Amino acid sequence: MLSQLSIRDIVLIERLDLVFDAGMSVLTGETGAGKSILLDALSLALGARGDGSLVRQGAERGQVTAVFDVPVAHPARQFVRDSGLDDEGDLILRRVQSADGRTRVFLNDQPTSVATMRELGRHLVEIHGQHDDRALIETDMHRILLDAFGGMGEEARSVAGLHAAWRQALRARDAHRAKVEEAAREADYLRSSFAELDQLSPLDGEEDELAGRRADMMRAERLASDIKEAEEVLAGPGSPVPLISSLVRKLERKSAEAPGLLEETVEALDGALRQLGDAQMAVEAAMRKADFDPHELERTEERLFALRGASRKFNVPVSELPALAQRMMDDLSDLDAGEEKLKAHEIAVGETLAAFNAAARALSDKRHHTANALTEAVMTELPALKLERAAFMVHIETDQDRPSPDGIDKVEFHVRTNPGTRAGPIMKVASGGELSRFLLALKVALADRGSAPTLVFDEIDTGVGGAVADAIGQRLKRLSDRVQVLSVTHAPQVAARAATHFLIAKGPNDADAIATKVTAIDAAGRREEIARMLAGATVTSEARAAADRLLSENAR
Repeated sequence: MLSQLSIRDIVLIERLDLVFDAGMSVLTGETGAGKSILLDALSLALGARGDGSLVRQGAERGQVTAVFDVPVAHPARQFVRDSGLDDEGDLILRRVQSADGRTRVFLNDQPTSVATMRELGRHLVEIHGQHDDRALIETDMHRILLDAFGGMGEEARSVAGLHAAWRQALRARDAHRAKVEEAAREADYLRSSFAELDQLSPLDGEEDELAGRRADMMRAERLASDIKEAEEVLAGPGSPVPLISSLVRKLERKSAEAPGLLEETVEALDGALRQLGDAQMAVEAAMRKADFDPHELERTEERLFALRGASRKFNVPVSELPALAQRMMDDLSDLDAGEEKLKAHEIAVGETLAAFNAAARALSDKRHHTANALTEAVMTELPALKLERAAFMVHIETDQDRPSPDGIDKVEFHVRTNPGTRAGPIMKVASGGELSRFLLALKVALADRGSAPTLVFDEIDTGVGGAVADAIGQRLKRLSDRVQVLSVTHAPQVAARAATHFLIAKGPNDADAIATKVTAIDAAGRREEIARMLAGATVTSEARAAADRLLSENAR
């Protein structure tokens, strides 16, 4: 329910903080006191269209904050969660309207969109007046209200789910059919291309592996050439080893003739021979390590160039060639087994449609049965609302050939306001006052089914006499046993039935400017206000006595 409403700098309201209780609350006051401003402010918090003209003159911005105490399992909380917003604690809707026309909206102090706030507002509050009967304007709501009255919400959701499954089966069939037809048009190209790729058999990651292997072998080829050159120098025909060996032997023979002269030279030459030997063994070891197969390099390059050629031909990266081959194989499989798969899709379409039709027919039968019960319940309320000559009916058009997520029914509320006249859609036939009373009868019949937790009635008692106003008050009171009811009223019979009474008045503020103020009034204040509503400008003792009677009768 709506628990708090705070308004800052909206039209004639400078600062206002209201606390609401469950049950029935009324707002009364003289004509022009600002009752419509209060409802405009609440509508602004619920996502209505903003306008810079709503900001109080002289202020840069206005603000409205509405706080709702909502049960954990209420659909409004699920909507908030689905919108990616925090739903902990109360739901706090805040709207900031700037005088330049800009507007900002917040839910639980989190920025959101006007559209999100408007949709959330639909879950929380319904505002009804002679010219704003949303539940009756939108014919989609007629079906929703009928389903709510009959407790058919689960069946309706099931039908919607089956309709979605049938539509999905249709899309899958049509997509498969288009794929088969496309594959058939390209069958020859597809088969030759797949044969080429199948023969090539590209592997995942193969390009990188081949490129790495090729680079390694090319480096080995360059190194092998340099090592071979070193091997030729050390062990080839021009090797210095035989010459140095011969020189060592010659010097060894001569060293005996000149002791102490050549020994050091011979020793150095022996060291050089040993180092040359070590170098030769090292070069031979390097040759063995750097050894590669030129044919392997050639095969690697041929494979790499073949993969890259296929990449250019099919206009995909080499890495995607395996996936392309798989898609081609799948397309060929679809082509080869297309008719069988198409038959399976057709069977799925038939089965899902049959399931939908069965559920939709069962729901339709229940709707027709429920329509009679709803008609009877509303008709019971009409005589006391001075609509005893009127008739209410639930008109259902059932068309099996026009399935929708809502089933196979088009539901619309029809009325006949006078005997002998043709019944028709309620929005076209009923006048403003009749529309409000039909709505009230409908809401009473529905009780807390199909309604937001807070119902606001804006002067639906306008233009009716005492007995009808009393009947309206009775029904608003009955409604308030199930949902929170706020009623803007000029009827004392309605005001006397409220649990909480707010008085709206217009007068000077601290700056001597005109401002609208709203106060909750006590028992004495209620007596005086209801007496004013009965008597007009001059409150008489008779009016106060009549107010006492109304209050005492409704206290019982």
